[in-house]
Amino acid sequence: MCTNENNRNHSLRSINNTHSSFVRFVNTTSRNVGVYWIDYQGQAVQYKVLSYNDHLDVNTFETHPWIFVDEETRDRTKHRTMDRIFFVVLTIGAISLPVSRGELYTALADMEELLETESVLIDTLHGFIHAQEERLATLKRNVEDYAREHEEASRNIQQYLSNPINAYLLVKRLTTDWKRIEELITEDVGKAFVSNITNSRNDLKFPTDEDLNGAAVALMRLQDTYKLDTAHVARGVLNGVQYSTGLSAGDCFELGRQSYNNADYYHTVLWMQEAMDRLQEEHNRTTTTKPDILEYLAFSTYMQGNVARALSMTNELLELVPTHQRALGNRAYYQEEMQKKITQQRRKRGEDGQEEAIPADQPFTVAEKKIKTWEELTERERYEMLCRGEVTLPADVQKNLKCRYVERGIPFLKIAPFKEEEAFLDPRIVIYHDVIYDEEIDTVKRMAQPRFKRATVQNYKTGEVEIAHYRISKSAWLQEYEHPHVKAVSRRVEDLTSLTVDTAEELQVVNYGIGGHYEPHFDFARREEKNAFKSLGTGNRIATVLYYMSDVEQGGGTVFTKINLALWPRKGSAAFWFNLKPNGEGDYRTRHAACPVLTGSKWVANKWLHERGQEFLHPCNLENQTPDPDSGLY
Repeated sequence: MCTNENNRNHSLRSINNTHSSFVRFVNTTSRNVGVYWIDYQGQAVQYKVLSYNDHLDVNTFETHPWIFVDEETRDRTKHRTMDRIFFVVLTIGAISLPVSRGELYTALADMEELLETESVLIDTLHGFIHAQEERLATLKRNVEDYAREHEEASRNIQQYLSNPINAYLLVKRLTTDWKRIEELITEDVGKAFVSNITNSRNDLKFPTDEDLNGAAVALMRLQDTYKLDTAHVARGVLNGVQYSTGLSAGDCFELGRQSYNNADYYHTVLWMQEAMDRLQEEHNRTTTTKPDILEYLAFSTYMQGNVARALSMTNELLELVPTHQRALGNRAYYQEEMQKKITQQRRKRGEDGQEEAIPADQPFTVAEKKIKTWEELTERERYEMLCRGEVTLPADVQKNLKCRYVERGIPFLKIAPFKEEEAFLDPRIVIYHDVIYDEEIDTVKRMAQPRFKRATVQNYKTGEVEIAHYRISKSAWLQEYEHPHVKAVSRRVEDLTSLTVDTAEELQVVNYGIGGHYEPHFDFARREEKNAFKSLGTGNRIATVLYYMSDVEQGGGTVFTKINLALWPRKGSAAFWFNLKPNGEGDYRTRHAACPVLTGSKWVANKWLHERGQEFLHPCNLENQTPDPDSGLY
């Protein structure tokens, strides 16, 4: 058996990992015990084998579940250590646990189906309430009938019972009638409704805990990127526009709890404080309690470095719940931490214990926050400023940008030329307006949605595609032969770019989810990315065409972080740029990102064109151009 040896010194205890930062497990059995931890894919990974009296110190701040494996008996048991439950799975080898991957939050198109699920649940709940009301109405009628008979009998008991019919009815009421009443009282009318919901899970989409966490993280991302005030968001106001009803104390608490589970203590404090403010207004209209909020606030405040504030909140919590064991232990821990700091900061002089005075000629100064130049800003800061629309092109750049009609010598375009708008000159980035039509957009959306999968990125080391937290969207790939509209949209790229699409990738259709975004990246493969596009055999991505298939109310821009350029989605338009310089080297100035969608739904379709087949359409420049330096800092 594995036992827990608690350190006698005061130790900090987190909320969901409820023991001291390190817990020691000792194998007191005579058999070897294998120790496994469960990774994020639900696979058991062997960590260590404990022989007799051997021990393992487990960091309880880690969120991985631990599994203990008796390598001899193979029996399965459950072991409880204090208020944490550990499963002792007695088997040998890796253990595979089924994991449900929730990705509904990554595409708003998929989330539309959740409203259908909610509609079914509402109807089911109405049915349950109606059944309950009918049951209660029957009980109410029966009790009124019984009370009326009982009152009549009480007036003259002997006379009432002397009537054989009354005597019979009294006995009947207390036998068969009462059994029926007992059945009504104990009847579980909800079981059938829950069974219906369970059976509907194969036909309806239900979000998972991963979806809940992903939606919460997306809201935090929007809050940070667009500098949204917590109180405004809680009131349903986004960038000064009222979009929805406000959040309850419980809603804010759950956002804080999700942030806490992600070790995001900054947002935990913001949303727990908002939950506290709303708790004062809601009084008895919520199940969230002040002690719950204080516990999260205190620990998260400590994790942000404010020990004194954490101690104050813990004391407030203990005034409400004096026997709160975790708070009692944490208070002692905070007090020790504060005492250590005081001891370290105290500079003594002599034996009198007096603190060293600050020299009189040493002035107190307030450090002024230096305003960074554009070059000093990190890429993340530039990216967010561009997304907020705080950066515009200089006037001397804008004055050289032109709009024109272009017909490329194509007969049809002489009648209906493309409307070209220059967005930047070097590198040349242009926007073509009204180049994809509503019926085409409808077809592309309709065909793509059933095929949507979580959008991926290419691992530059292996060449394999994989999902990434910095790209939140879903995508599907459409081929030209599948529909005339898909072929028309793909082939129109040749007229837009004067390049061939014979070696281009299929048309990729993307829908962005809650706070959907794609952080700064290159479309082309850099020199060290040897395996990128290797399987295609068509060379590097020479150019990108990005169709915008929806208007976006707020956010969702395409920003180029090296050249301070932001493009804003406009339904029917398309952006075009070359990813490679004329000599085939990657143009690092085309590094770009998709800003988080604040409100609205963003649909795009892109066509990536490759080098192969462009030899005569876009000849290489033999001029020896210096490659852009790749320091890894953008």
